[in-house]
Amino acid sequence: MAFFKDVARISVEKVFCNNPNAGVLQRAIKAGVPLRVFNREQFSKEVLDELKQINPDLIVLAGFLWMIPSTYVAAFPKKIINIHPALLPKYGGKGMYGSYVFQAIAQNGEEETGITIHYVNEQYDEGTIIFQATTRLTNSDTSDEIAKKTHALEHKHFAPTIYKLLKAQ
Repeated sequence: MAFFKDVARISVEKVFCNNPNAGVLQRAIKAGVPLRVFNREQFSKEVLDELKQINPDLIVLAGFLWMIPSTYVAAFPKKIINIHPALLPKYGGKGMYGSYVFQAIAQNGEEETGITIHYVNEQYDEGTIIFQATTRLTNSDTSDEIAKKTHALEHKHFAPTIYKLLKAQ
């Protein structure tokens, strides 16, 4: 999770992560961004309290697989967003992440896929859609090729969408 403040000069205030081996931690250290690694017990109370102290303009989830509790959604309405590697509502919900999504898309012979950036609510992948981008698929695309196409869309569209949301505040 990354947290953004100050639209005039967007900054990552802090990186929170539940995976002590995540690559984002090294990037945060290299960029001098404060970080916090937490477990499930800490997530339920301590992390929420820290977020309330920061009072971010936007909370950005990327690769975060835990359900966001209603206490977070209530504390930060329309301030928590997520990126999903498919065109929701297809291939969303519990257990649909990463390679599982790409395998399902390949197995079903989809002609297109894409990404969805959405607000987070109390359900997996059911929040209001903010933005979607698509890419065409061929019958021969493997799940790895679908992943590459999807990641290209994420890299192209996630940061500009975050910027637009912050600018609109």
